[in-house]
Amino acid sequence: MPSIPTTKAATLIEALPYLQRYRGKTFLIKMGGSAMENPELVSDVMRDITFLEIAGINPIIVHGGGKAISAAMTNAGLEAKFVGGLRVTTPQAIAIVEKTLAKSINPQLVNLINQHGGRATGIPGTGVFQARRILATDDQGQPADIGRVGEVESCLTDDILYATSSNIVPVLTPLGSEIGTGKTLNVNADLAAAALACTLKPTKLVYISDVPGLLRDPKDPTTLIPTLTRTEAEAYMADGTISGGMIPKVRSALDALDAGVGKVHFIDGRVPHTLLLEIFTKQGSGTQIIK
Repeated sequence: MPSIPTTKAATLIEALPYLQRYRGKTFLIKMGGSAMENPELVSDVMRDITFLEIAGINPIIVHGGGKAISAAMTNAGLEAKFVGGLRVTTPQAIAIVEKTLAKSINPQLVNLINQHGGRATGIPGTGVFQARRILATDDQGQPADIGRVGEVESCLTDDILYATSSNIVPVLTPLGSEIGTGKTLNVNADLAAAALACTLKPTKLVYISDVPGLLRDPKDPTTLIPTLTRTEAEAYMADGTISGGMIPKVRSALDALDAGVGKVHFIDGRVPHTLLLEIFTKQGSGTQIIK
């Protein structure tokens, strides 16, 4: 039976080819889901991202904050409403959204990376994501005005590239600047990350959330699908295996692959060191979508 030091050495050796392959490459990481509610898990993920940066990889983070925003709205006496999975964002709500993301969640993530010995900087999404307002679709299939909500038209990347070239981890809020008015728009963090990936074409786009990955049976985590091709992903969406809120995530992943992203990964942020397991081991920890 191998000793503990031998096992640890074997783990390092297993990681070696991946470290060699990805040194100098860019990983775009979307951090969200209920894993963000557990301070210990958040700290673990930020430590793992610090590991990537110290290992010579260029991580970029786009983070969400949906549940924290809903809680802040409740505290302010505002009801959180959703239409077609999109948050109704009134002028009063957008102020709370921006404050929660930019003044609370973003600095927390930046500080954690810095505390773990890395270097990070917060970048307002409004300086990156150029967006247009969108309508939602209600339960009757009709267009619905949901206020200050947008989708990304283009990305300004100078600040991001300056940070990564300086070995600093950029941490972005999912907020857009409305084209023509400059008003702040609320942007779905998954779609913001995908739009940025289409522009930057990183080696990997990684979605960290609170599901193990893509499952054949959503109620059975043992049905995890380790690897999917585009053709297989389309088939799973057509037959209902991939459904609901996973469909826009997967479609955005396929768009990113079409734009030149190397691979897209869906992993579970509730699993300790899920990011390192997915990147540096043969088995991985979630689902990867390849061309």
